[in-house]
Amino acid sequence: MTYRAPLSELETHSVTNQATPFEDVNLFDSDTALKDAVAEFGGEVHAPHLSAFGARCGSAETALWSRQANENPPVLKSFDRYGHRLDEVEFHPAYHNLMSLGLDAGISGGAWAVEEAGHVLHGAMMILMNEADPGVTCPMSMTYACVPPLMANPEVGTPWVEKVKARAYDPRFIPAGEKTGVTIGMAMTEKQGGSDVRANTTRAEPAGDGGYILTGHKWFCSAPMSDAFLTLAYAEGGMSCFLVPRWQPDGTRNAIHVMRLKNKMGDKSNASSEIEYHGAWAQRLGEEGRGIRTIIDMVQHTRYDCILGSVGGMRAALANALWHTSQRRAFQKSLIDQPAMRAVLADLALESEAATALALRIGKALDRAGSSAVEAAFVRLATPVAKYWVCKRQPGMVYEALECHGGAGYVEEGPMPKLFRQSPLNAIWEGSGNVIALDILRAMSREPDSLEAVKVELEFPRGRNGLYDTHVERLYGFLQPGALHEGTARAFAGAMARGLQAAALARSAPDFVFNGYCETRLDPARPGFVYGEVPGSVDQDAIIERARPAVG
Repeated sequence: MTYRAPLSELETHSVTNQATPFEDVNLFDSDTALKDAVAEFGGEVHAPHLSAFGARCGSAETALWSRQANENPPVLKSFDRYGHRLDEVEFHPAYHNLMSLGLDAGISGGAWAVEEAGHVLHGAMMILMNEADPGVTCPMSMTYACVPPLMANPEVGTPWVEKVKARAYDPRFIPAGEKTGVTIGMAMTEKQGGSDVRANTTRAEPAGDGGYILTGHKWFCSAPMSDAFLTLAYAEGGMSCFLVPRWQPDGTRNAIHVMRLKNKMGDKSNASSEIEYHGAWAQRLGEEGRGIRTIIDMVQHTRYDCILGSVGGMRAALANALWHTSQRRAFQKSLIDQPAMRAVLADLALESEAATALALRIGKALDRAGSSAVEAAFVRLATPVAKYWVCKRQPGMVYEALECHGGAGYVEEGPMPKLFRQSPLNAIWEGSGNVIALDILRAMSREPDSLEAVKVELEFPRGRNGLYDTHVERLYGFLQPGALHEGTARAFAGAMARGLQAAALARSAPDFVFNGYCETRLDPARPGFVYGEVPGSVDQDAIIERARPAVG
């Protein structure tokens, strides 16, 4: 945070050699990799909107809101002072300011309301919003992703989808029909099963009015002040998907009891909770017994957002490291001019841009999936592959960027501790590493066209870099009989992700970025366990200048 005219001449010393706060920076205009990926993958029409949004996300005011929202976490109000049951969560005003910033700009509804490149638009906005504050993006993501399962029953879902597309944040706790816009959450996992949702015990009984009555618990329910939740429960016909509103049709509060808020290591501005359904009224989406099939499109889109969240966290960490090292001096040089530091920064920049390019390549595929069987097949496999790899790379990258700040990076007043605590979340949400790796095997087994679509993508850059060509041949070696199984699933997922990242860079980035990525990520002689092990053939200067936000 920037303070007005702080004293720099103190009684014992002068305050010098300190970087200015990373504030009042347009996060879109200063990110060449993001701008190029948006343009390459169909989103150029949205550049003016993204520029305006990037300016707001990078403003000093937004940075202040993020600090306040994280220093004043949400509070559960189970009862009022008279003993009436409430089950409400109170937030600091800064949280509502951040929610308004994103939702009013269309971060959740824009993908469904614009005529072209809606998912690329959403992807770029999610990256920028995660740089501003990652906590508030959870309800934004779920609200975006709820649209496909809602439309499984148009008579139920259409009124909700119209409120999602309204691009309006309405924080009032009142029935959805009275609001200008809504947020929608999800409540899937239970204590005994976690990712194994078939182990759920929540039951759904017909209510007699076309609805259902739900009884059970949910171990994780993020954003409990959402206007409705998508949830899974067992009906007579099997596991089914339901929409559970916070308010019943007669205007009374639904029997959704918020038992407690989670005390999380990060994600402090967002409320995550444990809830119980005590005879909560719900409406079914899709057919009885087809709940997982109904919810899978939402999971596909929230996994896309996991990737985007990690991309935003990576870019925030990189931008802060570049900003700090450009202004901090040691041993008669700026830190960014020290050879060892330049190798680290160039390596971090390659990691960030590769993640950005693959994320928005998936956004393009989502935009075209309705009209292209190949792109639809590509999404089904590339999304879990990217989710597996990009989200796993975030914590190590953020740590290395933190170390670029020295001891100052470890102090809570700066941005890095928040970014570091947040960094493991996306690898866990919507399926941790083993779950995703096994999902990749299942996708290839059940839908062989998804592998063929990915192969088409991998073939595009062939002949441009020998290391890339050799990597693709090694990757195809996993497909030989007996080579690919649960024990090799993670190795295959990582190898495929690196191939897809390189292929995306071949489309959106200059040759010096594509070749630099191949030399640092695809050469088996360079395991790359530590950032900064960059061969001299990599154009570090060009990579750093491409990534560096303008100073002051």
